[in-house]
Amino acid sequence: MENNQPSKKVSDQIVNMMADAGIKHLYAITGDSLNYLTDALAKDGRIKFIHMRHEESAAFAASAEAQLTGKIAACAGSSGPGHVHLINGLYDAQRSNAPVLAIASTCASSMFGTDYFQETNPILLFSNCNVYNQMATTPTQVPHILQAAMQEASARGGVGIIGLPSDVIGEPAVESYAANTALYTQRLPEPSENEINAAADLINSANKVAIFAGAGAAKSVDLVNKLSKLTNAPVATTYKSQLQLMGHCENYVGHMGYLGMWSAENAIAEADVILLIGMNFPYPGFFPTNKKIIQVDIRAERLGRKSKVDVAVRSDAGLFLKELLPKINSKQEDTFLQQALSDYAKIKGKFDEPVKNPGCKGAVRPEYMLSLLDELADDDAIFTVDTGMNNVWTSHYLTPKKGRSMIGSFTHGSMANAMPMAIGAKVACPERQVIAVCGDGGLSMLMGELLTIIQYQLPVKLLVADNRTLAFVKWEMEMAGITPHETNLTNPDFGKMAEVIGFKAFTVDEPSQLRYAMNQWLNTSGPALLSVVTDPDAASFSFSEKLMESATPGNPISNFAPLGS
Repeated sequence: MENNQPSKKVSDQIVNMMADAGIKHLYAITGDSLNYLTDALAKDGRIKFIHMRHEESAAFAASAEAQLTGKIAACAGSSGPGHVHLINGLYDAQRSNAPVLAIASTCASSMFGTDYFQETNPILLFSNCNVYNQMATTPTQVPHILQAAMQEASARGGVGIIGLPSDVIGEPAVESYAANTALYTQRLPEPSENEINAAADLINSANKVAIFAGAGAAKSVDLVNKLSKLTNAPVATTYKSQLQLMGHCENYVGHMGYLGMWSAENAIAEADVILLIGMNFPYPGFFPTNKKIIQVDIRAERLGRKSKVDVAVRSDAGLFLKELLPKINSKQEDTFLQQALSDYAKIKGKFDEPVKNPGCKGAVRPEYMLSLLDELADDDAIFTVDTGMNNVWTSHYLTPKKGRSMIGSFTHGSMANAMPMAIGAKVACPERQVIAVCGDGGLSMLMGELLTIIQYQLPVKLLVADNRTLAFVKWEMEMAGITPHETNLTNPDFGKMAEVIGFKAFTVDEPSQLRYAMNQWLNTSGPALLSVVTDPDAASFSFSEKLMESATPGNPISNFAPLGS
C-alpha cells in the first residue's frame, strides 16, 4: 500500500493516521485480535513495532518515550488479558501527564455482553486513567475516535484510549473528514494583570518568601533563579523536578516529601509567603495552613487541590514569571535564606559520610554506588529509576551536569518501572546514554524485558542494587516499630543470569571492585548489567533533623554512621 493512497482496511487507516500524527513506535505484544494491525504496520513501514514481553512494560516504555520527547507515543494490548496488563503502566502515564495512545483490542463486537472468551469492557477497565476513552464499534467511528484520542492525549497530557473490536479492525475503511494530526493550539495560558499585581503585593509585603517549584517550572528555571535572588527566597523542589532545577537555582535547599529533606520542609514552614509554581505535589500535609500561598499552574484543576491558596493563577510558569519580575522589590535581608542554605549544607555534609566509608564485602553502601554513578555517567545521561530505596539514593547523589534527565514512577509509585522505561528511553533517544537504576524487587518483577533488550540489542545499562530485600518496605516497618515480615528476597546472581541471556554483565560485592567494574559496564558498547551486592540496612534520615543527628554506629537503619566505627 502506498502511503498516499486511501486506506483499504480499518487497520490500514489506523496506521496511516498514527504515522501522520508523528507516532514512531508501537510497544505491544501481538495477538489474534491485533493481527490486522500488526500486518498493517509491517506493510506501511513508518511505525516500528517494539515487541515487549509484558504489556505493562509496553505502557511504561511508551510513557518514557512520551515524557522525554514531549510527543505522543503508543502502546497496544490484545483482547482481554493483553490489554488488562496495560493498566498499571497507563495509570503511571496518566499521572505523569505523558501523552500516550493506548489501543485496547477486544473480542468481536457481535459477542459483546455474551460472556465470550476474553471479553472485557475497556471503557470500565480504564475509566480512571485517561483523558479520553471510547469504543469504536463500527468502521465509521474509528477515524473520529482515533483522532479524538490522539488529540486529547497530546493537548491535555495523558492517556487516550481506543477500544477496538477484532471484527471492526479488519473491515473496509470508511473515508472520513477526521484529521490525522492533532488540531489544537500551542498557545499557553497567560496571567491577568490583576493576578500579577495580587501576587506581587503578597511577595513585596513579606519578610520571608519561599519558592516551591515542580516540573512545570523546569523550562523557566532562569526566571525562577532570578526571582529567588531578588527576594532572597530559598528554592525547594519536588523529587521529580530536582534534577531539572537544583543545578540552576543558586538558592536551592533540597526537595520536599516523604523522601525529602528537612532543610526544604523548614524553609516552606517558616516562610511568610510561599510561591507554588508548576508542581503537582501529592502530599497536602507538607503545606502550612497559616501562611499566604500563591499557586501558579498551567492546569486549572490543580489550583488549590493540595493546600489553601490566597492567589490562584492559571498560567504558564514562564509567562507568569516574566510579568511578575518587574513588579518585585529587591529584598536586602537574607537571614532566612542563609539559615535554609546552612541547613541544606549540613545535610549534604552528612551525605558525604557513607561515600567516604563505602562498606565491606557483601554490603557495599548504595550511597557510594550512586556517587560513583554520578561521577562516571555521561553529562547528558537519561536515568530511569525504580520506586523504593533507589529513589532515596538517586535523589541524594545524582546531579544535573549539563543536560541529564531522570524519569520514574514519581506520582503513581509503581515497582518495576525502571527497566521498561529504559527501553522506551533508548528507543526514543538512541544517541544518549540510558541507565536504569533497578531494585532487585523491581528487576525481578518484569524480568522478561531483559530479553526485549537483547532482542533489539539496545545498549541500555542496567544497574541493580541487590540488597536481597524489599528495603523501603522493611525500612517503613522499622520506622513504625514493626518487626519486618515477608520482605526478604532469594536472588540469583543477576550478573551470571544476564550473561546467559546475552548481556555483558558484572557482579560486585567488594567496594574496592566497584569503580573499575562500573567503568567497564558504562563503556560496554551493547546491553550491559552491573549487579552490586549492597547493604540491606542502609537507609536515610534526611527528612528529619532529629533522626539525622541522632543516628549512631550500630543502628541497623542508620545511613550516616561510618561502617566499622
